[in-house]
Amino acid sequence: MIVFSNTTPFIALSSIDRIELLPQLFGKVHVSQSVIEECAAGGPISVPALDSLDWVVPVADEKTSDLPVLFELDRGERQTILLARKYPGSTVIIDERLARRVAEYMKLRVTGTLGVLAKAKSDGHIPSFYEAADAMRRQGLHYSPGLIVRLAQHLGEKVCSS
Repeated sequence: MIVFSNTTPFIALSSIDRIELLPQLFGKVHVSQSVIEECAAGGPISVPALDSLDWVVPVADEKTSDLPVLFELDRGERQTILLARKYPGSTVIIDERLARRVAEYMKLRVTGTLGVLAKAKSDGHIPSFYEAADAMRRQGLHYSPGLIVRLAQHLGEKVCSS
């Protein structure tokens, strides 16, 4: 399976020092040049230089698309989806609601950072989905507390929904 990731999953997983979950779960992760640049631009959460990670496969950006459905997306989201479309059966890791809908519309397999954490919990890479997801939320990443609780409960974790 070929996996492409947008910027937010790298930021979210870096916020809790769990970026290594990506290669543990997927092996190689393909990343557009736009995503590499967005992560390198920096922000409040430090992300390692993606082009220095041996499990990241840098991919040159596609030429601009004239598909109207892509106009509302940022450059990284647009490139992640355009590149994944070239590889039938590929999966995109993308969190932003509109980008997820566009990717699904384009018949791509979609997961998000919470899906990565759920898989990591199921595969035994992390002890608690809830604790990891809630830690990302406390770092300022916008994940629905209700969704986190529902996914944790689905994974068999006992959590109080307050």
